[in-house]
Amino acid sequence: MSSTTQSSTITKAGFGKTPDGQAVEIYTLHNAKGAEARILTYGGIVQKLTMPDKTGKFADVVLGYDTLQSYIDKTPYFGALIGRYGNRIGGAKFTLEGQTYSLATNNGPNSLHGGLKGFDKVVWGAKASLSARGPQLALAYLSRDGEEGFPGNLEVAAIYTLTDDNELKLEFTAKTDKATVVNLTHHSYFNLAGQGNGDILGHVVYINADKTTPVDSGLITTGEFADVTGSPFDFRKPTAIGARIGNPDKVLQYGPGYDHNWVINKPLGQFGLQARVEEPTSGRVLEVWSDEPGLQFYAGNFLDGSNIGKGGVPYQIHTGFCMEPQHYPDSPNKPNFPSVVLQPGQTYHNQIVYKFSTK
Repeated sequence: MSSTTQSSTITKAGFGKTPDGQAVEIYTLHNAKGAEARILTYGGIVQKLTMPDKTGKFADVVLGYDTLQSYIDKTPYFGALIGRYGNRIGGAKFTLEGQTYSLATNNGPNSLHGGLKGFDKVVWGAKASLSARGPQLALAYLSRDGEEGFPGNLEVAAIYTLTDDNELKLEFTAKTDKATVVNLTHHSYFNLAGQGNGDILGHVVYINADKTTPVDSGLITTGEFADVTGSPFDFRKPTAIGARIGNPDKVLQYGPGYDHNWVINKPLGQFGLQARVEEPTSGRVLEVWSDEPGLQFYAGNFLDGSNIGKGGVPYQIHTGFCMEPQHYPDSPNKPNFPSVVLQPGQTYHNQIVYKFSTK
């Protein structure tokens, strides 16, 4: 699609079937500027996202696979919609209104990203439309009471819009019939030089945060808040991702890079800028906006070449990064963190905007 495209479009095609025979579709959204997003009904996965560089050349800036089977067989949540609870819940259990709920353990003794079959592994209902801001895909899923151990029938809606301002806008809402916990987010692995085009260590990151939520050896938050000043977590001054990876500072002792939550500097529930990432060679810039209180920044530490991505490219360590706006990890077990409890009659809402530009 050339940059001379004058109208937005949305089309769909088949993308295979799940092991239990459910048909999966892929929707292709084109905006008026020629950008493209391809989204699967399986897991709400953003399979492809093309954005222009400073010369107008388009490249796919997200990691992923060419086939559905690859997503089913082995994926570190490439491009996925994450729920019912994004990030880790320590000990795979929590207590709500006097009742303890046990969850599936899929990350050592903990529950990660919704359990064994989270929202990233289910087939969503889909409805496409052309909105005033660009092509739009609305996904819907009913998570039944007790699914993966979580209470309440949870009705979830996710609207993806590829705006004519080169934004990928995500709007999540959810309603429940029983008190539950909810924390939805998005898990694209970005490489602003283009997927498969080297590592992301030279990408320059700004994060609008004075504090992080430290973790223990099991990567579970301790409940404390740590000032980023003088640490490898201080991205208030734009800094290359690779500048401090490998630093002997003990705060990075639990992994070969970043996989941590930042406490964003803004009032709870207010929509604002969380982070900005620049790739010097292509000139692509990504801004992350959300109304969520936290941002999980992950530097692709656990990629090891065994994931053979689009075009047959093996994804090595640090070849993609994630910026996941969300509530703080293990919030159901941390009463001093902002609440993730959703009650009947309330509506959960989370808006994430990935805005692309060049410089």
